This record gives sequence, C-alpha cells and structure tokens, in this order.
Amino acid sequence: MLRGWRGTFARVRQEFERRPTLDDSLHIEPLEVPFEPFALPTSEQPLVSVIIPVHGKVAYTLACLRSIVRHTPNVPFEVIVVDDASPDDTAERLGQISGLRLLRNEHNLGFVGSCNAGANAARGESLLFLNNDTQVTHNWLDGLLGCFGDRDDCGIAGGRLVYPDGRLQEAGGLVFADGSCWNVGRFEQRDAPAWRSRREVNYVSGASLMIRRAVFEHVGGFDIRYAPAYYEDTDLAFAVRELGLKVYYEPSSTVIHCEGISAGTDLHAGMKRHQVTNQATFSAKWEKALSIQPPVGTSVMHALNWRRRGRILVVDSMTPEPTRDSGSLRLSAILRLLDEQGWAVSFLPDDGRATDEEIRTLGALGVEVLCRPWVSDLPHWLRAHGHELRAVMLCRHTVAGQYMSLVRKLAPKARLLFDTVDLHFLRERRAAELSGSATMARQAQASRKSELALIEQCDVTFVVSPHEQALLAAELPHAKVELLSNIHEVHGCLRPFQGRKDLVFIGGFGHPPNVDAIRWIASDILPALRTRLPDITVHVIGDIPDMARSELSTPGLELHGRVPDLAPWLAGALASLAPLRFGAGVKGKINMAMSHGVPVIATATAVEGMQLRPGIDVLVAENAVSFADAVVRLSSDEALWSTMSRYGLDNVDRHFSPQAASATLRRVLD
Repeated sequence: MLRGWRGTFARVRQEFERRPTLDDSLHIEPLEVPFEPFALPTSEQPLVSVIIPVHGKVAYTLACLRSIVRHTPNVPFEVIVVDDASPDDTAERLGQISGLRLLRNEHNLGFVGSCNAGANAARGESLLFLNNDTQVTHNWLDGLLGCFGDRDDCGIAGGRLVYPDGRLQEAGGLVFADGSCWNVGRFEQRDAPAWRSRREVNYVSGASLMIRRAVFEHVGGFDIRYAPAYYEDTDLAFAVRELGLKVYYEPSSTVIHCEGISAGTDLHAGMKRHQVTNQATFSAKWEKALSIQPPVGTSVMHALNWRRRGRILVVDSMTPEPTRDSGSLRLSAILRLLDEQGWAVSFLPDDGRATDEEIRTLGALGVEVLCRPWVSDLPHWLRAHGHELRAVMLCRHTVAGQYMSLVRKLAPKARLLFDTVDLHFLRERRAAELSGSATMARQAQASRKSELALIEQCDVTFVVSPHEQALLAAELPHAKVELLSNIHEVHGCLRPFQGRKDLVFIGGFGHPPNVDAIRWIASDILPALRTRLPDITVHVIGDIPDMARSELSTPGLELHGRVPDLAPWLAGALASLAPLRFGAGVKGKINMAMSHGVPVIATATAVEGMQLRPGIDVLVAENAVSFADAVVRLSSDEALWSTMSRYGLDNVDRHFSPQAASATLRRVLD
C-alpha cells in the first residue's frame, strides 16, 4: 500500500471494478419516496448537537434525517440543519419536520460558514458535524461519544465512512509533508482487520466529525480562510493536535457517505476546485507542523504508524474474553497498556477465531485482530509482515513451542517475549502429587523440559508471581525473567459489612484446578459449612458444562454460569472462596474479589506468590472444617472483615495495578 503511483494505480483499478450499486447488508433509505412529515426524537437539553449544513439536494437531506430516526442515539441530542440559501424547496420540506432546528442563511456561506453558524446555535456539550449526503447506522453517535469517554486525550473523533456499495471510503486520513492528504483504506473491504481498530490519525473527514464544543470554540471553529470548503477539517485537526489532544478514527461508528453528491468530483470545476487552492493555504499555515509529517511516497501502513514506537505482535491460543477467565482479563489489560505506550498492536489467535464482539472489544483498545477469513495462520502472515515487527510476544508454552523458531527466522528484528501465563509444569507436577499418578508426573517432567528450553531461547520471559521468578532464577540463572503479574483496577468496597451474606467462587470448568475446587466445595466444604450456618449459599460464577451440573447438585450450591459483570455478586458477598489444591501462578479470582473489597478464604497453594499475610490480608484453610471455621469467624467479626477488606484493596493496588505492569513492559521494551 503506497502513497505514490502504485497506490494511485490500485485505487484506479478498484474504482472501475464491477460491483453492486448497493450493499444489501446496509439499510439504505431510498431517495425517491413521496414526502410525508415526520418527527425527530430530539431533546431540549442535548448532550450532543448534530449539525448538518445543506445546499439543495433535499432528497438526500430527508434520507439522512430518516436514517437518524431509524438509528436513534442512546443519549439526548438535537439536530440543527443549516440551510445555506438552497435553490430548491429544502426550507419548505424541512420546516414540516418536528424536533428539527432549522437555521437559514440569507446568503450562501459555504460549508465552513454554515458549520460555524450551526455551532454558534448549538446547545450540546459536543458537536457532531454530518454531511447531508450521509446515512447513519447503529451506534453512529454513541460510538464516537464512547471514544471520548475512553480516551482522555481525544480532541476529535471520526467514524468509518463507507460507500453505498459497502466498500470502505475512509478510515481516517493521513497528511504528508507537502500538505497532501490520503484517505486511508479507500475501496478496501470495510471489515478487514486493518480497519476495525481505534487508532490515532492525522485528521478525519468533516462528513462525520465529533468535537467538544469548548474545544471547537477555543480554536476559533473552522478557519474561514478555507471558505467555502476543503481542508477545513484537516486544519481543525491540526489546531486540536497543537493543543496536545489527538484525533481518533473510531470504527464502531459507521456512516454511509454518497461522496461527491455535495460537491462533485471534478478538481477544476464547482466546489471541488477549492481543494487545490486550499492545500496551498494549509501548507503555508502549518509549515512547521508539516515538517515532521511523513514524506510523500511513504507507504500508508508506515505513515499510519509514523509516531508509534513500532509494531508488536501478540499471539495466544485464543482471543481473550475477559468474562471467561483471569488470563483473558490480564492479556486484555496488557494489550491496552501496549497501545497506551505508543505501540501499534496486532493480536493473532492461534485457533484463528474471533467473534465480531471480540474484534470490537479489542478494537476499542487500539488492537488489530488477525483472524480468519482475512488471515489464514501465523506462518503466512509472518512471511508477509515479519520484517515490520519490533517485538513479538508468544503466550503460553503451547503457542511458543510451535512458533518461536519461526518468529526468529521471519521476524529477525523483533525482540522475542515469552509470556508463560503460569508455569505449566509446576501446575502439572502439583496435580500429579495430589492424584498420585505416575503418568501425570511423567507429563509434568516433559513439560518442564520444554518450558525451560523455551525460556532459554527467548529474549525475555514473563511470569506472574515472585515464587515462579525465584524458581526460574534457580533453574536458569542466566535467563532474563521479569514479573508481569495479574492486572486489576481497584474498584473499591461498595457496601459495608452489614447486610452481606453468602459466598462466591469465581471460576469455571475450563481450568483443571477449578474443577477440583468446585467438586471439593460440593462434596466436603459446603456440607461442613451448613452444619454451622444452615442458610449459607455458595454462588459459583463461571462456565459449568451441563453434564457436570447433576454431579454437583447439593443444597446451598448455586451454579450461575458466566456473567457479564461480577460487581453485583461481589457487592453483596461476605467472602470469596479459593479452595485450590493444586495450580500455579497468581490467582485472578483472589485479585478480583479483593479489588472489590471482598475478603478471601483460600488454601496456601491459592495464595502462593501473592504477597499476602495469612490472618491479616487473607484467611488460609486447608480442609473442609477449617474453611467452615474461617467463614463462621468472618461472619461474626465485623472488625476483622473490615480490616481484611481494606488490606486486600491495598494489596491489589500495590502489586497488581496497571501502573506496576506498565513499568515492567516499558522496562522490557525500551
């Protein structure tokens, strides 16, 4: 993908490819329909003001407004249409639409003047400029607003623009050192991985552009030097960037744009002729800023990452889903931190699968998801892109064992990181000791040999606990082993001791130590508990297969499956149980409970390496009776409960915060 003649040739070829006029998957409002008045569900106290400048073409304006009715935002909004002295019956038709604020220019002011007039009349905290030849889709406004909510440094956000035939029109814009611009992704498949992630761009099109009203007013609105139109959106983006804010492309907001309807396509006639003259105006105004932009001829992908630290690839066995397991929660946090530190982040699931929701979730973190059908497998992708990588992180020994030598060969400039997630051989060894199985013991020894070999081959190894770091220091004293533990936000304790009851266990059957723990709760711990506290209930939060539910059926045990949010369960829980009899690594179930101020009762194996003090930060129990004793003690001692709640929160903050993980990543990758 080049900015030069090759890129231009590719666009010309794609422009003339045969394709359907409309994409059936996009609901496009028809233009040729008899006019009937309708109402917009707007608010007198809007959060967002949608500003639509128009000059004739009333059929397109009406279709745009009907699409807004079809896809009403979830926040209060208003719609301001600025009629720029239209030569047709625009004003008469729009005057019959209730809920619409219609402004009329006495003289034609052009796009720039009309947008500024609409902004002056706006009541919302945010402004969303929208062309009249657009049609909106689900999440068009809320997606842009979400970008501002997620990114404190967001100054402007713009959505994904697509043609009526479904192809991508623009995924943000680039500006080169001569002031020329490039619409990223034009004519590409709109759902390809490269265009599904939020990222910083140089500018976004004024066809769909959101900015906070205070910022717009601070920079003086659209610069009237670009009247009547062209380069005003690029200039606004540079003015916002000069304030230290950023411009983001937001893929969760999709807008259909009939490009050329408003202004035509001929650079030498009509409105379009101003594109040439305004480039010179823009280049003169922003000469200093343009000096650090990519030179003309820079490849598009290189230009997109011009200010990034480099490209990093992360590979795990499957796409992380934070409600599924603690490993997913940790990996999602790592991916977010890498983006915040300035890396262009790509993630590849080894099983090739990622749902639309998973792609959207990681896309909001700034992560490009490389999955089927766009990417067949890692070897093929590495052959094409390995030379671009500055770092590769392989997660779990099963993934690292497959690809470590291939990464060395096809990504020779990349720093190779091995994320153990937990030491597999340590968990297998403990399972073998618990079961007394010689076969499992042999498997643990084989895993130990392969894991240690991988650690010797990579540049840096990540472990999640000081215990595992010390173990590897003894086994491989020359290996570089860094602590990158679980990562949790501190949510705080939302409810005091009074009124709390029952217990929770966080975890499902996808992890062998959890399977053993849930069975132990059902067979021994809960019966012992209910002899002392007959009404106590243990709520198991996690995936449980149907075939196991009948086996686990016991009074007081409730199996809820996976839930979208743990907070409501933890807000009313007396304590969280972690009766793990084998395993390795740091236990996310303990961190999660403590991050909500919920005390934990656990085995010594469960709290290993978590820097917790038994009897102070956590209660430790090793058999069913001692678990029952601990629950009874906690239920009758408010002072103990409050102390453990406070100390648990402090432990998460000190050892498992995003700040601690960020420091490790920065140290390793700088």
